[in-house]
Parts: sequence; structure tokens; C-alpha cells
Amino acid sequence: MKTKIPNIVAPALIILVAVALRLLPHPPNVAPIAAMALFGGVYLDKRLAIVLPLTAMLVSDLFLGFHDTMLFVYSSFVLTGFLGIWLRKHKKPGVVLAVSFLSSLLFYIITNFGVWIMGSMYPKTFVGLLESYFFALPFFRNTIVGDLLYTGLFFGGYELLTLFFFRHAKKAQALKRE
Repeated sequence: MKTKIPNIVAPALIILVAVALRLLPHPPNVAPIAAMALFGGVYLDKRLAIVLPLTAMLVSDLFLGFHDTMLFVYSSFVLTGFLGIWLRKHKKPGVVLAVSFLSSLLFYIITNFGVWIMGSMYPKTFVGLLESYFFALPFFRNTIVGDLLYTGLFFGGYELLTLFFFRHAKKAQALKRE
């Protein structure tokens, strides 16, 4: 008897929490969006794995502002949502951590390519591309920290709550039988 998250309440709550966490002061790139995409792919309807992070990004970007690399940022979260859908059938702690790291790596590669191609900070040469990746390494570290932190909180918190409610329901059934 596995408890499922309610259909409408949970996605809305997840979006609100992600928007709030993104709007509150935090270190650069330490945000819950990728973890939310992975979590959504595993526990929610498959479409929500894609829609949730994009909605949270769009709502928070209304407050934070829009930028030239949005297509790259949003695309990385779409891919992370698909990783979450794949993770649904492979959900083990080590695999979840590896996929979380992979989503951080995808974000780093895709978004820094976007910074290089859309911006004027780096020359449009191979060396300029390498520079964009090199100077983004501190942000990559933060992305890894944030993704692992929030993935652990989302997955671990959900599994603990499920275990608690499952045990509570089992005890209630035992009491009814007595």
C-alpha cells in the first residue's frame, strides 16, 4: 500500500515552495528546480515532471527578470524532467544521487554554452567556450551542492513521510481488527 501525493495540491505546493526558495536569498545556483524535476518524474504524473520546473521558473522569473539564456536554462530542466521519468523505474539511493549529479552536469554544460553563444563576455571561439566553462566552475560547484541537497530533502522527506503514514495506517488497521 504505497501512498501517492494528491493530484492537484502537491504540484501547486511544490511550485510555491520552489518559487519561494528561488526568491529568497541564497547562494548562486543553489536552487530546488532540478531536484523538483527529478522528484516530479518519479512521484508525479509524467507531464508534471516537465511542467512543474518550467512553471516554477516562469513564475519566479516574473519577479527576478528574464534573460537571454532562458531557453538554455529551461531546456536543461526539461531534460532533467526526462531523467526523473527514467529514474522512476531505477529509484535506488545511489542511482538517485548519480542522476542528480548528472542533472547538475547537464545544467552546467547547457547553460554555459548559452552564456557563451548568447552573450558578449567570451569570444566566439573554442577558447572562448572553454573560458566560459572554466569561469563557471564555482557556479557548477554550487549547482551540485544545491541539487544534491534538495534531491536528498525531497526524496528522503517523501520516503520518510510515506513510511510514517504507511506504519500509521498499518497500526490503525491492526487496532480496527482488535
